[in-house]
Amino acid sequence: MPAHFDIYMIILIGLVSMLYSSVGHGGASGYLAVMAIWALPTDYMKTTALILNIAVSSISFSQYYIKKHFNWKLFYPFALASIPFAYIGGGIHLDPILYKKVLGFILLLPVIKLSGIPIPIKKIKLELNIYIAILIGSIIGFLSGMLGIGGGIILSPIILLFGWANAKQTAAVSALFILVNSLAGLMNDKGWTNIEKALTTETYILLGTVVACGLLGAWWGSSKAQEVWIKRLLALGIGMAAIKLIFA
Repeated sequence: MPAHFDIYMIILIGLVSMLYSSVGHGGASGYLAVMAIWALPTDYMKTTALILNIAVSSISFSQYYIKKHFNWKLFYPFALASIPFAYIGGGIHLDPILYKKVLGFILLLPVIKLSGIPIPIKKIKLELNIYIAILIGSIIGFLSGMLGIGGGIILSPIILLFGWANAKQTAAVSALFILVNSLAGLMNDKGWTNIEKALTTETYILLGTVVACGLLGAWWGSSKAQEVWIKRLLALGIGMAAIKLIFA
């Protein structure tokens, strides 16, 4: 393997896949955090994270769908705008330094969510309508395509905050949302070129790892209780990567 790949990185990527899939996420923010620690090239990070995201979010969605947690009426309003905007964002390649700064701040969102830090905000009662969903979906979709994430880590706290669904339903909607955004983020000319470059032997090893661990995590999350302390450790790791990206 090249110098920037080693067994520890593969293990961490697998752990991220298992934990994120357990809550209906593809894990892109976690994969990016790990790859940032290993200082991989930004173009490789973005494209590879989306590829891994597609695999794991597909697994997560199938498990939550089988358990009948998916709500189509909640999903499609957000997807209407997120898909085209993720496509647009996928064609934008930021300067590597700017990309790392923006990504670092975005990574703080999963840190807050996974760490269980209490946020002094009461649930707001706001009726979901098509216009609100389109606005939210377009913003998240654009960021998803541009940064190489699926957007579920941003969408799910919003759904829960406004009380539009319970935790299991949110996980199911987030999983499919991540899948379609990740696909859209890759469907552009620059994206296809980067896909060819990213599909190396090492990427296939990571892909096999996240599929195996994602299957375990999705089964665990859709039918078993969550282990809080593991989420705390994951939050710590992503938080360290976020700080590294912001202040590097």
